[in-house]
Amino acid sequence: MKHWINRSFAAAALVTGLGLSTAFAQTPVTFQLNWTAGGPNAGFAAAVGEGYYKAAGLDVTIVQGNGSGNTAQLVASGRSQLAYADAVAVAQLISKGAPMKVVSTIYQSNPNAVNALKKAGIKSVADLKGKKIGVPAGGSQGPMLPLLLKANGLKESDMTLMNMPVAAMVPSLLQGQVDAILGSTDAYQIQLEMQGAELDNYPFADHGVPTVATSIFGSGEFLKQNPDVVKKFIAASLKGWSFALDNPEKAIEHTKKLFPDMNVKLATAELAAITPLFCSGGAKFIGKAEDAHWTRTQALLSEVKLLPEGQDPKSYYTNEYLPAEGEMRACK
Repeated sequence: MKHWINRSFAAAALVTGLGLSTAFAQTPVTFQLNWTAGGPNAGFAAAVGEGYYKAAGLDVTIVQGNGSGNTAQLVASGRSQLAYADAVAVAQLISKGAPMKVVSTIYQSNPNAVNALKKAGIKSVADLKGKKIGVPAGGSQGPMLPLLLKANGLKESDMTLMNMPVAAMVPSLLQGQVDAILGSTDAYQIQLEMQGAELDNYPFADHGVPTVATSIFGSGEFLKQNPDVVKKFIAASLKGWSFALDNPEKAIEHTKKLFPDMNVKLATAELAAITPLFCSGGAKFIGKAEDAHWTRTQALLSEVKLLPEGQDPKSYYTNEYLPAEGEMRACK
């Protein structure tokens, strides 16, 4: 079976043949990622490699992506049916009327963080006052910055914000052009550490901005017409993630097999970095949405106009396609 297709085909990728579930024919499912494959997708690769999808009667093809916003648009427009992206990007389109829903909340908090070289002497978020801060163009960090500053007694005028291309973030910090960057624990921080940088890191989630993040979601029409397929896919995916958390090296091997161009060292570090996000904030089960987390996310993001005020948080997500709690992995 072929489990990868080039990103250029993603727009045309559809889930087809959903009535063919027999002992001899598996149901084809195309799953759209938010970015290029690596540690953050290891659970899905493990579900392929360990045969969990196959055992559920599914023939899953995983498609690499080009950003959460783009992936959310693919589902909103009907060009993809099941996908993986930042829940905020998905919720923004839902609030504007897009017929889709988050069906499994994987990251219970976001990986955004302030990354600073130790020599800069930034020992708290409050120490950003008077500093030059690199902000990635198009990233979620910039729009969320006012929330971080408000929670820590700061305002934007207290510092110099320098918007820059994503590719310039790491070198700008290493070369001293900025004192800190609005980075992340699962990307920029890893890149910096792999280059030998000694860092002080301040996750947004630990400093007043604990919003939900990357999740599985689907188009409303597909969810309504194919509930059994969705349930099987989620159950197998969560089983894959449980395997990946217990067997990270093997999960990375599965990911490398599907995506030969993947950097194993980087992917291994990414998987380790995202592991705490699955059960953060007091989550009870891996993959299950917590009402309190989504309510808090709605409240915070409406403050900075990323989501509309007064929106019912439950309009964004559902737990109805999840396995019974007795079949899910509990957070310890």
